[in-house]
Amino acid sequence: MRETLRRTGVDAKHVDDVVIGCVSQAQEQGACIARNAVLAAGLPDDLTGTTLNRFCGSGLQAVNFAAMGVASGHQSLVLAGGVESMSRVPMGSDGGGIDGNNLHLRKRLFQVPQGISADLIATREGFTRAELDAFALVSQQRTEAAQKDGRFARALFAVRDPDSEKVLLEVDELPRHGATIEAFAKLEPAFVGMGAAALGPNQETLDDLALARYPELKSISHVHTAGNSSGIVDGACTLLLASDDAVKAHGLRPRARIRAMATAGAEPVIMLTAPTPASQRALAKAKMSAKDIDLWEINEAFAVVPLQTMRNLGIDHDKVNVNGGSIALGHPLGATGAMLLQTAVDELERRGLGTALVTLCIGGGMGISTIIERV
Repeated sequence: MRETLRRTGVDAKHVDDVVIGCVSQAQEQGACIARNAVLAAGLPDDLTGTTLNRFCGSGLQAVNFAAMGVASGHQSLVLAGGVESMSRVPMGSDGGGIDGNNLHLRKRLFQVPQGISADLIATREGFTRAELDAFALVSQQRTEAAQKDGRFARALFAVRDPDSEKVLLEVDELPRHGATIEAFAKLEPAFVGMGAAALGPNQETLDDLALARYPELKSISHVHTAGNSSGIVDGACTLLLASDDAVKAHGLRPRARIRAMATAGAEPVIMLTAPTPASQRALAKAKMSAKDIDLWEINEAFAVVPLQTMRNLGIDHDKVNVNGGSIALGHPLGATGAMLLQTAVDELERRGLGTALVTLCIGGGMGISTIIERV
């Protein structure tokens, strides 16, 4: 937050609110991390903060809520983004699981872990292990090229020790430069054991519970691995949303505007298919079609998600995740959506293009999409 304010030249006393996405709101990310971060950063006591959870869409939802506040005229300047330290606060630390341990809900609908859902999509729609690995390799190769070309440099800044100011981290550590398809092929499927676990109400396996929703399938082909799924990482991002009046009052140079935003729900066992309807809703609101979008950021939670979205919407891979994605860079759950939006703005400027659509699949069978236009 301090770095965003420094780069924009805005005094924190003029900011109306801080909206932060965070999924595992426990331990160091518990209480209200948005407000506690405001205080820890030494920002004014009268600056408020709120923390929200829309699973993997939290960071983008934070930006969208901030945009709504600004667009409505009730706010002028809002900091928005997200954070997730998955090394210090592992997934599941809040104890809620997918369904909040709601036994009444489980009698009606038993949701399965996302890895099984990803494999279910691949099985149902015929995506092969070879296709998933090939997509993952492209993600690594594009990220390697982007890092070597310095394309992320504008958005990043070094993490320093708060006492000594020593640089602790200044480049993403997860990408695997020089990755090969042969190395991907050697990786074991990640969700076979999970799928065979007897965790259902009547000791059904998780695979069986997923298949009960799709009886036309005889079995689930487990094709996702550590190589073609998103990495577990730490990350944080903030952006500044401003009204037209605030832009003029503070001498700001706007970089992009939000043209449309939408969410959509889908069947919650297969879970990860909603980027398509969410994108279609956002496009309809903007009176656009998929062909009108210059660049796409489709979160690579699992390789099958962007592959299915590209197939559904008729999108050329050359327009999608052009600097790689979460398979190479990792997926810090609450932060990723805001990070993808920032990546899209930077790349639109670098290429001199006009529009981008950012979309993510979300636990529980949801999707979120935001369309931006460079200005």
